[in-house]
Amino acid sequence: MDQAVPKKKRNKMTMAGRNAISGYLFIAPFIVGFLAFMAYPIYQSIRFVFSNVTPDPLAQRFTMEWVGIANLRHALVVNPDFVRYSTEELLRMAALVLPILIFSFFIAVLLNSKFRGRGFVRAVFFLPVILASGVLVNLETSNSLLELVADQINEQNALRANVTGVLENILSGVVGTAGGTAGGAMGDVIAYLFDVINQLYTIAMASGIQILIFLAGLQAISPSIFEASSIEGATAWENFWKITFPMLSPMILVVVVYSVVDFMVRTDSPVMEMIQIAINRTLDYGRGSAMAWLYFLVIAAILGFVSFIISRVVYYYD
Repeated sequence: MDQAVPKKKRNKMTMAGRNAISGYLFIAPFIVGFLAFMAYPIYQSIRFVFSNVTPDPLAQRFTMEWVGIANLRHALVVNPDFVRYSTEELLRMAALVLPILIFSFFIAVLLNSKFRGRGFVRAVFFLPVILASGVLVNLETSNSLLELVADQINEQNALRANVTGVLENILSGVVGTAGGTAGGAMGDVIAYLFDVINQLYTIAMASGIQILIFLAGLQAISPSIFEASSIEGATAWENFWKITFPMLSPMILVVVVYSVVDFMVRTDSPVMEMIQIAINRTLDYGRGSAMAWLYFLVIAAILGFVSFIISRVVYYYD
């Protein structure tokens, strides 16, 4: 009697496999576009870093002469502004990323609550993303009328002390009388807080995308979780720290990474302006590429360090 041959089992794809294929399909246009339009220019810019590039605009071509690390040395040692501007930008970024994170998180929590006109208010807080575009930033910095108004405001503020300045002087004086290391540390904290207050306009202008990211994270949290915790007797404060904040921790990492990149590569950055002048005006492709790659490596190192620190406390949930 012939034994029945068992049917061949079909290999069923798991949910993780289907999700992986969907992810690759979504990023396939970017991969194709990167290989077609960006891979070769990146390779060419790396060659520029180690070469002396002589362009010929009439023939629309250029010649390259290998010079080793001469362009890198010029950016780090000879150029008097690159290292100084880069350091100043890093310090400003370190001082502003935390206020941007706190401000956008606070506004997102407020906008996630239910009230009349919530859609309009959300649109108002997204306006800084439009107003901070490159065209309007250039208009703001190059408009002679706006510069004249700003000069008049600065002169008027120099003639009379405003409330913020008086309060800052009072607090600084009180802390200064305390003396010692504690007084000096507290004075630095007060100076930092007043610096943040003075840059509130910049913080608000740079928080539009971050607010949307936090809003998306807040709306992804299931209401049933809060209902279950409320039934168990949890307060709103406990819900925030035990549910909302841990479940938004992945968004915190995304916001920090985005804020660092957005601040460092903004159009009015002195380092970016220096790179653009070297490449577009003086046609010094070698030194311009060297500064660009050094700046990129600094940003990449900062992002790697920040991601490593924050990812250790990020809570991922299914």
